[in-house]
Amino acid sequence: VQLQACGGGLVQPGGSLRLSCTTSSFRLANYHVGWFRQASGKEREGVGCIHRSNGRTDLADSVKGRFAISRDNAKNTVYLQMNNLKPEDTAVYYCAAKRDPYSSSPTEGAMDYWGKGTQVTVSS
Repeated sequence: VQLQACGGGLVQPGGSLRLSCTTSSFRLANYHVGWFRQASGKEREGVGCIHRSNGRTDLADSVKGRFAISRDNAKNTVYLQMNNLKPEDTAVYYCAAKRDPYSSSPTEGAMDYWGKGTQVTVSS
């Protein structure tokens, strides 16, 4: 069972990217989904998460006002819209899914399923 995260790439500072997270193994609508990132040489950190059904999202302070999380349950997909990207956003981004209960800042250990990461590089 695995999630697939895609949409990463190279973007200039101030640019935008939209990452997608999906799976063919289960119904993503039944899970809360979190986004994490890991920069080279650093620990993985939480970026944000979205409730499985009520639309609630929570974002890390470092990305508030720039990133947004949404989901399209009909497409079994969760999105991470990243705007006004900064060089410090450069990292491998991962999505992960967890069952109830929802957490506004889930830890890695709380997640049930993970996807392979997608590289985001912000550079001029």
